[in-house]
Order: sequence, then C-alpha cells, then structure tokens
Amino acid sequence: MTSPSTDPAGSKAPLGHDAPLGDYIVYVDESGDHGLERVSPDYPVFVLLFAIFRKADYLEKVCPAVQRFKFETWGHDEVVLHEHELRKPKGDFLFLHSQPARERFNAKLTGIMQELPVTVVAVVIDKPAFVAKYSEPVGPYSYALEAGLERVFRHLDGLGQGSRETPVILECRGRKEDAELELAFRRVCDGENVLRKKLLFRHYMIPKAANSTGLQMADLMARPVGLKHFRPAQPNRAYDIIHQKLRASPAGRVEGWGLKIIP
Repeated sequence: MTSPSTDPAGSKAPLGHDAPLGDYIVYVDESGDHGLERVSPDYPVFVLLFAIFRKADYLEKVCPAVQRFKFETWGHDEVVLHEHELRKPKGDFLFLHSQPARERFNAKLTGIMQELPVTVVAVVIDKPAFVAKYSEPVGPYSYALEAGLERVFRHLDGLGQGSRETPVILECRGRKEDAELELAFRRVCDGENVLRKKLLFRHYMIPKAANSTGLQMADLMARPVGLKHFRPAQPNRAYDIIHQKLRASPAGRVEGWGLKIIP
C-alpha cells in the first residue's frame, strides 16, 4: 500500500471544485452484461472493477510503460487495448493468431500487469444467485457502483484522502445508461451509502474509443476476476496477478475488502 503524498500541490480547490484535489485517480470498467432479463450460461456474472492509482505513479510509471509497450508492438501508441480483442483477435490484434507472436505479446503484457502500481476493488455479482435472493432486485450496475465506491472511499480515507476530491473515470455506455449512472453516482456520493456520509468523488464519462491508459488497465483486469468466480478451478494466471493488488485488510484478507461477491 502506498503512503499518502506529502506534496502540498493541489491543497487549494481549483475553480469549479469545492474541495482540494487529492493525490489519487480511479478508473472503472465492467465485464459482463448488467441486465437480468437474460442471463448467459457462458458468463452469468457482472463485474465492476475500480483501479486506484496514485497520480504520480500513473504519470511516471504506468503511462510510460504502456506507451513503450505499444511503440515496441505497433510502432505507435494509438492502439486501444481491449480484453475482448485480445481474446478474439481482430483488427490491430490479428497478429496474435500466430502462437509465437502471441506468447511474446502476452509475456510483455504480463510483465506490465505484474509491475502495475495499483490497488484494485472489484465487485462481482453472481446474477442467478442475485435474482434468486431478491424478488425485485435493483440493477446490478447501481448495486455494484455503491458497493465499490464505498470500498474505494475507505481505502482513500485510510491514506488521508477522505477530505480531498478524487476523479472517477468511467466509460460512456449510451445516453440512457449514462443518465442512470449519473443519478446512481450522485445518490451514493450525496450520502445514500452504508457510511452515511458524502463521498468526495467527481465522475467523468469518457467515450469508449478514448485512448485512456487507466481505462485500458481496468478493462484488462475485469474479466479475469469474473472468470475466477465463475470457474474457480480453472487456471487463471491473470487473476493470480490481480489478486495480489486487491485491497486487503491488515491481516491480508481481500474478501469483503477489495473483492465483494454479491449476494
């Protein structure tokens, strides 16, 4: 766990902000369909993953490492890393159909993920169990958002960041979905949460095509977490790396701290 920054920069609130800016930034991505009407037997889970970076680490370590990887692979840094396209190669990833090329690519990417200075909070909703438990369940996205933001706040508050504003970056999902997300986000941050207090998060909606390094890292981590829950006995090297980065209790427990399974 990183220690709070002693850098006084950002101690004053900039224009349009009510609180001083914090030292951390959070990127959020999802895996799986958040609907409950039709549950796919191939992947009956919904995952919302929060990747928490110290801004200094993100600027000085994460972005340079990912850009270097892209330049070495494609000769430029305009390719957006999507987990789905890595699994089922197309477009810029067609070369991954070659096993030697895929092994080299995966080895480099694995190295980046192993060194990634990030704390992860992941909320996994087992949709069949969720529907069975609640007669009128709320939408999985809203449920997962509240559970995740509470844990992200607890983590940041423990780093002395509770009274400072933290940006939360999310992907656009469609006009209707984005409006619903904004309402849910504001509700949770305004105090409708287990902590019964206001959470100093400010959300930003980013287009899917945006080349955001943080969103790409969150995207690469979300599905392995879902697969670990759905198929726990299946080898999952990606999850083994992510597990080490999950928010943990002082005793090292991640369940309920960095990994929340619902229900």
